[in-house]
Amino acid sequence: MRKFIYLLILTFSIQSFAQELNCEVVVNAQLTGNENVQIFKTLERQLKEFINNTSWTNKTYKPQERINCSMVINITDYNGDDFQGSIQVQSSRPVYGSSYSTPVYNYNDKDFDFKYLEFQNMVYNPTQYESNLISILAFHAYMILGMDADTFSPKGGSEYYAQAQVILNYSQQGYYEGWKLEDGQQTRFILIDNVLSETYKEFRDVLYQYHRTGLDRMSKDTKEGKSEIANSIKLLRDMNKRRPNSYLMRVFFDAKAEEIEDIFSGGPTINISDLVSTLTRIAPMHASKWRNINF
Repeated sequence: MRKFIYLLILTFSIQSFAQELNCEVVVNAQLTGNENVQIFKTLERQLKEFINNTSWTNKTYKPQERINCSMVINITDYNGDDFQGSIQVQSSRPVYGSSYSTPVYNYNDKDFDFKYLEFQNMVYNPTQYESNLISILAFHAYMILGMDADTFSPKGGSEYYAQAQVILNYSQQGYYEGWKLEDGQQTRFILIDNVLSETYKEFRDVLYQYHRTGLDRMSKDTKEGKSEIANSIKLLRDMNKRRPNSYLMRVFFDAKAEEIEDIFSGGPTINISDLVSTLTRIAPMHASKWRNINF
C-alpha cells in the first residue's frame, strides 16, 4: 500500500489522455513444440505494426497520448495457414497527478483461431469483413478505446463500443467461434452485448466514478479518493442483484481485484466493512484477496 500511495503522490503533468494505441505484442508458440519457426516471429512483427500503425479513430494524438496496452498470443497448434490459440488483451491508463498506471481492460479471449500466410497484407476495413484475425484484433482495439474513454467521461466510450458491435455483426458471416450468441457465455458476443445493455448499466458508471472521481483524486486527497472508489464499487450491487455472477462482473474484477486489495489494505483509514461485504458477495472468486483487506 505504501508503494501504491507513493506512486500516486509523484506528480506530473497530464495535458491530454490517450485514445490511440501503444501496444506490445507477443506471440508465444512454445506449446506447438516449434516456437523458433520464423513464421511466428514474422507474425509478431506484423501484428505489432498493424495494431500500432492503424488509425482507429479520426482524431490525431501525440505519441505520449496513446493508450498503453498489450496482446499476448499463445499459439497452441497450427497446420499450414490454420492457427489455433488464445489472446490475452490488457490495457491501462495513467492516474492524474501520479506516475501510476491503473489496469482498465483485462480479457482472455480463448476463441482465437485464424488463417495467416507469412507477410500477408493486414488492412482493417471498418465496414467489411477481411479475416477473423483482423476482426478479433480490431474488436479488442475498440474495446480498449471504449473502456479507456469511459474512465474519463460518463459514457465516453459509446462510439467505440458501437464500432466493436459493427465488427461483431459483420464477423458473424465466418465460421469462427466467439461472434454469436450460441458460442457460449464468455465470448466477444456476450462482452459487447453486456456492455451496451441497460441490464448492466452500472458497469460503465463504475468505470467513470472509480477512475475519474476516485483514483484521479487520490493525489490531492487520498482519503476522499478511497471513499469514492468504495462508493463506486457498491454501485455494482444492483447489477449483481439483476444478474448474479455475470460475465461482465468477472471482466471488471479480472482487471481490478489486485488493485482494490492494495488500495484498501493500508491507510488512510476509511470505513470498509460494508465494502468488504459487498466485494465478498459480488466477486466471491476473489475472496482470498478480500480477506486481506483488514484496515
